[in-house]
Formats: sequence, C-alpha cells, structure tokens
Amino acid sequence: MEVERKTDDSSTQNFALPVDSEHKATVFRVYSVAAPHMRAFHISWISFFSCFVSTFAAPPLLPIIRDNLNLTSTDIGNAGIAAVSGAVFARVAMGSACDLFGPRLASSALILLTAPAVFFASIANSPVSFLLVRFFTGFSLATFVSTQFWMSSMFTARVVGTANGLSGGWGNLGGGATQLIMPLVFSVIRDIGATKFTAWRIAFFIPALFQTLSAYAIFFLGQDLPDGNYSKLHKSGEKHKDNFPKVFYHAITNYRGWILALTYGYCFGVELTVDNIIAQYFYDKFNLNLHTAGIIAASFGLANIFSRPGGGILSDLVAKRFGMRGRLWTLWIVQTVGGVLCVLLGKVGSLGASVAVMLVFSVFCQAACGLTFGVVPFVSRRSLGIISGMTGGGGSVGAVLTQLIFFRGSRFSTETGITLMGVMIICCTLPILLIYFPQWGGMFCGPSSEGITEEEYYMSEWSSVEKDKGFHQASMKFADNSRSERGKRVGPAPIPFEGTPNSDV
Repeated sequence: MEVERKTDDSSTQNFALPVDSEHKATVFRVYSVAAPHMRAFHISWISFFSCFVSTFAAPPLLPIIRDNLNLTSTDIGNAGIAAVSGAVFARVAMGSACDLFGPRLASSALILLTAPAVFFASIANSPVSFLLVRFFTGFSLATFVSTQFWMSSMFTARVVGTANGLSGGWGNLGGGATQLIMPLVFSVIRDIGATKFTAWRIAFFIPALFQTLSAYAIFFLGQDLPDGNYSKLHKSGEKHKDNFPKVFYHAITNYRGWILALTYGYCFGVELTVDNIIAQYFYDKFNLNLHTAGIIAASFGLANIFSRPGGGILSDLVAKRFGMRGRLWTLWIVQTVGGVLCVLLGKVGSLGASVAVMLVFSVFCQAACGLTFGVVPFVSRRSLGIISGMTGGGGSVGAVLTQLIFFRGSRFSTETGITLMGVMIICCTLPILLIYFPQWGGMFCGPSSEGITEEEYYMSEWSSVEKDKGFHQASMKFADNSRSERGKRVGPAPIPFEGTPNSDV
C-alpha cells in the first residue's frame, strides 16, 4: 500500500513506505524490495557482500597458494596488511564522493575499477604480484562507506541504526561466506580434473564475476535519495551542489568523528584482522584439514547475519528510552566485553574452547560495529559522507596496525597476538566516554545547561549567507526528525519558537 506525503512546496510523491519530512522511510521492512528505500538497502548489502568475498577470497586457500608461490610467513602477513590498507584512504575518498556525487555513482564506479584486480589474482606468480592484487582488491571495501551513507540518506533517525546494522552486517557476511565458497569452488574445479595449483587460480573468476555484476545492479537499479539521483536534483535546483572545502572542514573539525574512527578501528578493524588470520590459525594450531579450518573460520564472519544487525537494532531500541546517551553507553559496554573475550581467545588451548570463545567474541565484536553506525549519522548532517568515510577508514587503519604489530613475521605467536589485540580493544574503546552532544548529552553528563537545540547544533555548519540562500533546509529537517535522540528518560531540550523544518536560524 502506498503512502502519500507532500513536500514543503506542495509537490506530491508516492512511496511504498511511510516517510518523514525528508522523505526518509520511518519503518524498516526487510522483506520488501520497494523502490527507492528497500531496493537501495538490498542492492547495497549485496554489492558490499560481493566486495568482501573478493577481498577475502585468498585466506581460505592460503595453504595452497602458499605452496604454489613459495610464500613465507612474512609474505602472507604483508599481503594481509595490503588487503586492508588499500581501503584506508579509499574510504575517506568514498565519503567525499558520496557527499558530492551520490552513493550510486561512487559505489558502482569503485566496484568496477577494482574488479580487474580480482581477475588478475588468477595470474599472480610471485609474492609481490600476490601482494599487489590483494592491495588493489582491498580498495573495494570502501563500498562500506557508500552503503552506510546510502542507508542514512534513506531511513529516518528512529530506524537508521537498524538499516545501517543490517546492510553492513549482511555485507560483512561475505568475509565468512568466502571461507566456505572458495574451498568448495576449489574442490569442484580440482575434481573436474585441474591440478590444485591451477584450480585455485580458476576459482578467483567466481568472485570477480559476482563483483562486476553487482556494480551494474547498483548503477541501473539504484537511486541516490528518495527524491531521485544527485545529478537530476542538482539540475532541477532541488539540491544544491555543496562546497567541498567547507564539507571537509566541518568533518575534520568535529572531534566526535575522530573518536568513532579510533574505536571503530578496534571493532571492525579487529574483524578484518580475524578474517585474515583465523583459517590459517586453526589449520596450523590444531592440525585441521583445509575444509574444516574453513568451516570454523567461516562461522566467525557468518555471525554477521545477526550480530552486526543486532547491534544496530539494539542501538535504536535503547535510543527510544535513553536517547543518544543510551547509544553511547551500549556501544562502550559491548565493545569492552568483546575485548575481554578476545583476550580469552588467545589464552584457551583446546579446539572446542577456542571455537566456543571465538563464536561469542564474534557476536560482541560485530555488534559493536553496528552500534558504532547507530551513532555516526548524528555527528554531522552536512558532512555525513566524510564522517562515515573517516570512521570506516579508521576500521581499516586499525586492521593495518593490528596486523603490522601483532601478526607480521615471528615477533609474536598468533596466540599472543590475539591476546594483545584484546587489550588494545579495551584501551581504544575508552575514548567513547569523551563523546558529548550538547543537545543530548554524553555518557556521564546530560544536555547542556545553555539549552542548545538540535537546530543550533546542525545549523552551526552553515554560514549566514548559505542560510539566506536556503542551503540549510535539509539540515533543518534532519534536526527536527532527530529530536527522538532525547529519549524518554532525558529531560526535553527546549524547542525554539521558529523550530519548524522550514524556519531560518
């Protein structure tokens, strides 16, 4: 059943889901494929899933690739670092591209540009060429930023955590699914008659083709915003083309974005690290065969089917009662518990205990990722893309540093590295205590006594000249729709007399 909503200029649009004043969906119906909201959701997570499969297609086959290319432990560690380091700057760039050109063009372009690297993996013949294909394939993980930006542009404040959690979590499933897919594809090709050193090469054509097809799906089926694509809205004057230096400035001067980038480095960054090391860890430590090690490793990533989405849903649920302060408290608690479990994973010695602890650890680690992006959409309205990119890039930086320090070469055993990684999680989660929104409060303090409102917070990103031209209208609507972050247990902040979505500030 379609719900009709009128815009402020009295034009009428029809949507399959109920929407707010920005035409963002106010409900989330996972079984729907209605355009534009739910279609964007399904296209985004499937394309991100394909990029995860491509990026982590190599780890489950490393015992074979290692013998074929004569890789040392240092070579393998360097390749693992390369796979996630490529996304560091790519994620920040993706955030900027989303702000300026929209998630549809930004995402489809990056996926198409990185697909050849996956195909080229089949002709890698040395440690250097193997490292290079993993490095360039890893750029595709920047599609995470466009996924989160897209969901934040399609769904309102009350359900944005759920939308971000599900799209990111189901996309991350690719990291676990590839642990099952690649050994299976390898076995089928080998059984047909190919040698094992040929079979692993042919197997890479499957993720490469999947990734290419997902790029075309985004381009032809996706839509940037509920009201249309950026290019169309820019031409019609319904959306102004923002000034990039100002967008960038407001992003890098907002300390909340930097804190979330750091803490995300030790939930999502840890997840990337585990995806790279876990199959080989179980294969070597417990003398398992390739298929069994792959199944165990897959269970870590496959937990994303409910764990990261669960984090996003939990973020929305606590916000209904406790507002933004509830989101922050829940994020800190869940990620800290994840750190404790990571320490324990490095200490247990039996196969059964290791698998059990790993599974519980995966739930908390991935839920923290979903909880993080329950907070990110509220840091900035004008610079949402760059803030998302900074946070996502922080995840990649965390993965690079963790692997560089703990899992490269023979300085630490893998068990010791995992334990120390857990200590890092606990320490790097503490800065969440410093995040404070004057209109909503922080973990230990309530809203500012000066009576700062949502409008004042988001209007601070616009100059008086820009307001006179009406560029701030989208931020005004967002401010009005984000009042729910006050929560039921938080004293209501004052609402200015002219605090309607169309008022000038």
